[in-house]
This record gives sequence, structure tokens and C-alpha cells, in this order.
Amino acid sequence: MSLTEKTHISIPAELKKVNELFTKNGFKAFLVGGAVRDMILGNPSHDWDLATNATPQQVMEIFHRVIPTGIAHGTVTIHIFGLELETTTFRTEAGYSDGRHPDAVIYASTIEEDLSRRDFTMNAIAAELSTGLLIDPFGGIQDIHNKIIRTVGNPLERFDEDGLRPVRAIRFAGQLGFTIESETLKALSNPSVLKKTASISVERFRDEFCKMLSSSTPSISLKLLEQTGIMNLFIPEFAVCRNCSQSDTRGYHDFDVADHLFYACDGAPKDNLVVRLSAFYHDIGKPEARFSEIVDGAEIIHFHGHESISAKKAQQSMRFLKFSNEMIDAVAHLVKEHMFFYESTWSDAAVRRFIIRIGLENIDNLFAVRLADIHGMHNVPVVPGSPSWNNLEEFEKRIAKVTKEKTALSLKDLALSGTDLMELGIPKGKLIGMILKELFETVTDSPEMNTKEKLSALAKNIYTKKYQDM
Repeated sequence: MSLTEKTHISIPAELKKVNELFTKNGFKAFLVGGAVRDMILGNPSHDWDLATNATPQQVMEIFHRVIPTGIAHGTVTIHIFGLELETTTFRTEAGYSDGRHPDAVIYASTIEEDLSRRDFTMNAIAAELSTGLLIDPFGGIQDIHNKIIRTVGNPLERFDEDGLRPVRAIRFAGQLGFTIESETLKALSNPSVLKKTASISVERFRDEFCKMLSSSTPSISLKLLEQTGIMNLFIPEFAVCRNCSQSDTRGYHDFDVADHLFYACDGAPKDNLVVRLSAFYHDIGKPEARFSEIVDGAEIIHFHGHESISAKKAQQSMRFLKFSNEMIDAVAHLVKEHMFFYESTWSDAAVRRFIIRIGLENIDNLFAVRLADIHGMHNVPVVPGSPSWNNLEEFEKRIAKVTKEKTALSLKDLALSGTDLMELGIPKGKLIGMILKELFETVTDSPEMNTKEKLSALAKNIYTKKYQDM
């Protein structure tokens, strides 16, 4: 059976039991929303949304454990059989003065009326809980079959109701690999729609943006964000990346900075948001750092120091989007350090210094950013056996070797502590930290020095010759 011929979906046994409780009390309930869409596509679903003709008060009378999560909008959450069922009374809506929530909720009498208020046809399909029979008044099954995102009714009206809907359309395009229908796509760039979208909270955009980055091919959604003008509302730092040329006779890049960043995101691990965010921001400072020179009659383009500029711009952008300080610090660190260059001639001491600077816990993510960066140069994955792959593989082995030697990779790994220094007669205070830092630098270069006896002798010598008379 093709999707266009699909008339039923399989309803889980637990939901059928829930339906029996509604029916027993004289009410109807339907499965709605993304779960229905996903099941039509043959994808697993774990989030179950119900629509019912029971009022929130009536739902709370039927079920023992009900949380009034959005009772003002007719929504409660039923906890039963290990499930959380967001349950909303059939409704229509009037006015969206804040661009996100209806000014008034009017209870409706039929599921068809309820479906008419939903955003996209693919999300405006209901399933009877008893039989799994699909109710599809707006051709959503056909649109799912054709991989089309289309609003229910006039796109300008739908987007004017809720400023988050345009962002959701773009996120769905990337997540599902669907195409946005032409009139719906055109409406996304309408000035009134952009004004409405600009009014949503940055947190709501950030959450959708993270979902876009977590899709299989983030570049699909990212290009649409830029194309529609929505990117500029929330990440204005990105605009200068478009048409910032990188290509010269050396052949490092096929794309401008904007497309390079998009394809770098595609090349980053899907399940690692820190790396995908780092891939998105890693070269965002290049336009500011760009300069060129003529060498042997050919233009050579340089971006010296762009990693530091990019890290600052990443911090600025992510603070605006209200990411956590922990996430901002992690991304900025990877962006700032992504231009490392390893050669086989590095000494073990150089490898240790790299580990100390980057942090052992960040190295896997940094290598993933490097692979994403290389992917973005030509939109081609880095494959095992290629020079770049071999270089990183060799570097990984060097890092593993140094790490196994259990040399001091931080101050806490020193065989001598601040307390030990005070017992040697060195006064407590800033001086202790300064001497520990010198001891650590010595051990980084010469791991065999990391014994209490050797460091004690060295500490006494440093104190006597450099600091005793201060």
C-alpha cells in the first residue's frame, strides 16, 4: 500500500486502553500531530498527543494522574501506563496578538474543526484510537507521500498566527528531507511574516536551530534560514559570510565562507551538538580577517587569526541566543583551537603541551571539528586512508602513547603539592602558584622529573635564586 492509499495506522495497546476510558465516559479521543505523521512515514514515535471532545476538567475527572500543563489553552497531560499523553480539547483559536499564543480558545465540536487550526497539512491528520482509521481533511497524506510541506489554508494567515511556524517549516524540511511548497516558501520571506517571526523568544528559535543542526543534513535548513531572511533576525553575524570568497590557486576551497560553514555542519557527527555548533561558527570570523596578496601573478587569500575572531563572534551570537555558559565556553574553545597543525616531527613534549592546552576531554571533539572543516572545503567526506585522515590517526596514537605514560598533564598530576612547598619553607600565597607553574613546565618537557625528591630540590633552587629576596 502506498502512502496515498494509506487509510489506517497501528495504534499501540496502551492507547487503545486509554481510548476505552474516554469511551466509557461518553467522550471521543484521537491521536494527532507528529506521531501520526511519523507512523504514516513508517518511523517510530514516542511522543503521543491526543485531541478529545472532553474538557480539561472532564479529563481530570476520568484519569487519576493529570497535570494541568496548559489548561488555559485546553491542554493537560495524562500520566498513565508509563506514558505522558498531552491531551487537548477540540478547539479553534482567535487572534494571536503576541505572535505565538491565541488570544482566545474556543472549544470545537468535531475533530475536523480542531485539525483546521493546525500548521501544516502533514500535521493535520488524526487517527481514531479504537481502529487507527485516519482522518485527513486537508490532503496531508498526499503531501507526506509527495514530501511536501504545505500550510493548512492560506500560508500568510497561518504564519501571521504564530511566529514560530516559519521556523518549524524550515526545521521540518531539514529533518524530514521534504520540500516547502512554493506559496508556503514565498510566504516565509514576506515582511509581515518576518516581523512576526522576529517577535518570538530567542530561546524558541535556539531550540529549533539546535534541532536543525541535529538533523542528518543541516545544510538544508540552514540554507532556508538564510534564503528567507530568518537567519539574519537571530544570527546577524552570519550575513557577511555570504560571497566572502576563499578560492585561490591552492585549491583549498570550492565555496564561499557561508556554504563552507553549511557543509562543515553536514560533515560533523549528527549526535554531537557541541561539534555541530562549532562547525557552524568555526570560520564565522573569516570575512573580518580576510586579506589577499599577489604572488607570482596570482591572488593568494589569507585569513590569519580568524579563529580568535570566530571564537568571539560565536560567544556573542550564542549569548544572544541564551545558550548555557557551559555550551558557549565549549564551542568557543573548539573554534579558537581548530587551526592546530600536527606534524610527525613533534616531540613528545610538544604533544603534551597540546594536550594541556586543549584538555584531554576536548580532543575527540576538536578532531571531529577538524574533519568537519575538511568536509566543508569541497563537500566531500574525509575517508580512511586519505592524508588528512592518516595525519589525525597518527596524532591520536601519539596522544594515546603520551597519555598512557601517566605524565603530568595538569598541576594536580605533579608529585609535589602546594602543601609540600610550604613544608619546604616557601611562604604561602601567590608565590606557591608561581613555583608550581614552573615545576609543571619542567615536568612537561622532562616527565622523569616528576618525583617528589627531584621537584623538592628544584623548588628550593627556584625559590632561592628567583624569589627569596623579593
